[in-house]
Amino acid sequence: MNDHPPLPPELFRADQVRAMDRHAIDDLGIPGIELMRRAGRAAFGELRRRWPEARTVSVLCGAGNNGGDGYVVAKLALEAGLDARAYPLAPPDRLQGDALTAYREYREAGGSVLDFIPVDFEGAEVLVDGLLGTGLDREVSGPYVAVIEAVNRYRGGVLALDVPSGLHADTGSVMGLAVRAQATVSFIGLKRGLFTGDGPDHAGEVVFDDLATPAAVQKSQTASARLLPAWRCELPRRVRNSHKGQFGHVLLLGGELGYSGAIRLAAEAAARIGAGLVSVATRPQHAGLINLTRPELMSHGIADPAELKPLLARAGVVAIGPGLGLSPWSQALLDAALASSLPLVVDADALNLLAQSPVRRDDWVLTPHPGEAARLLGWDSRRIQLDRFTAVKELQRTYGGIVVLKGCGSLVQGPDGPPQVCRQGNPGMATGGMGDVLTGVIAALLAQGAPIAEAARAGVALHAAAGDLAASQAGERGLLAGDLMPALRRLVNP
Repeated sequence: MNDHPPLPPELFRADQVRAMDRHAIDDLGIPGIELMRRAGRAAFGELRRRWPEARTVSVLCGAGNNGGDGYVVAKLALEAGLDARAYPLAPPDRLQGDALTAYREYREAGGSVLDFIPVDFEGAEVLVDGLLGTGLDREVSGPYVAVIEAVNRYRGGVLALDVPSGLHADTGSVMGLAVRAQATVSFIGLKRGLFTGDGPDHAGEVVFDDLATPAAVQKSQTASARLLPAWRCELPRRVRNSHKGQFGHVLLLGGELGYSGAIRLAAEAAARIGAGLVSVATRPQHAGLINLTRPELMSHGIADPAELKPLLARAGVVAIGPGLGLSPWSQALLDAALASSLPLVVDADALNLLAQSPVRRDDWVLTPHPGEAARLLGWDSRRIQLDRFTAVKELQRTYGGIVVLKGCGSLVQGPDGPPQVCRQGNPGMATGGMGDVLTGVIAALLAQGAPIAEAARAGVALHAAAGDLAASQAGERGLLAGDLMPALRRLVNP
């Protein structure tokens, strides 16, 4: 049912959006109550589009401007002939400024205020969350805990105003607990926490409304993150007089004893999106197995790292980590890769080894999941997830190159500019081997001539799009990394 215009790519912290709000009020002369009325109209319009048959609306209103937006929605619902009621979580006599004005206008329109919260909001078809807004900087406490728990038990529609209550607007982490909404209408500037970590699960579909403010309002702040563009194949058309040497040679290192599948997946992914040649260096015991079902892969058994020298001489890109293990053999392969002058894609156990002996370089892509990121930074994985934006910036500052912090709302951070957030992908991709496929995808894009930053960004977008395409055909549950191969091939051949 998404008939909204595309979201703008710029994402902001909550304090930046508050500065935009002040700019609109103080410098451009737009009254604060007018912005609040516009926010209420935008939210009510979304409510009617999403739940056109609903006749009963309950609005939960907090003490700040988020609650004021809620009172505007309740007033508009009354004026539209709906059965609307407001539930204040703060005594109305504590309201100030524009929120107080909105409350009074709602009451003057005949609106009722109930001083209790139903156990399960019986009789309401839609709940509107105007409780906490973007200013939350500590765990949810007091009466808000029981109310948010009741909202999350509720089986009807839930619309959040600006940001779901309890979700940190900057980081996308849940502050103890948070409302799970079907949709969130974000005002003035998109909050970056809606798109990574816990944000997508709690925000539902994100709708944006700039409240008819001039473009100068958004431009008054520099975006602190950006949405990664969805995959669109821009690989050059191949001429008929082509040969395999024109499309790069990827060398993949990994596959410790018992872990041949990971390197096999990475290698096939590199081949499926167009690398001209794909070689695998693995344990001798695995060499004959790697290409048993994919004979196009050139598989080499490596017992001594010195045997890598001719392979490195022929390769254009090295990908290391899938199934690599943590043995002396594994460390020797990583040392050989680091000693080469080839661009690298580093994943999995290669990252765990790197965490033990950190190195910085500019010509690599690191692709950690939160656990690997925690080891690289000496943090714990919870700290990574509490603020993924800070984590990815610190990873790039420490290790250089391009860093892809995987997870819900994967982040791509280079040496310049803000991180980019991938909106695509799905929970079915939370399974073994998916990261190995991403490694192969990025390596093959590098081999085909993409600059390192573009290879990382495009690789993340392509990998996510392939996961969504594969899931659309048979569902998310049971999706395997190998299921992405046909989707990858299709997406690089539009």
